[in-house]
Amino acid sequence: MLIVLAKAKVGEGAMEPARAAIADMVAASNAEAGCIAYAFTQDVLDPSVLHIVEKWVDDAALAAHFATPHMAAFGAAISGLDFQVVEALKFHADDGAPVM
Repeated sequence: MLIVLAKAKVGEGAMEPARAAIADMVAASNAEAGCIAYAFTQDVLDPSVLHIVEKWVDDAALAAHFATPHMAAFGAAISGLDFQVVEALKFHADDGAPVM
């Protein structure tokens, strides 16, 4: 399994115009074969920061994700906004276990 942890900075006034594109991206990504989970969250201490958490079955599923029409549509939707992914890291993991 792959876990992707990413962070985006969203400038003043860009969150609202990006919201619909984010919602579409999350829904379409979660529907992809090979996607275990896909979510954006807004940082409670800094609302200009979004955290993106993804879980994929393997590298092939992640590579396919980058080639989807909804990924291209998302890129087009945010291209004119002050929206920048500042970090994206991929981790290989097992299936995990409950913490408690």
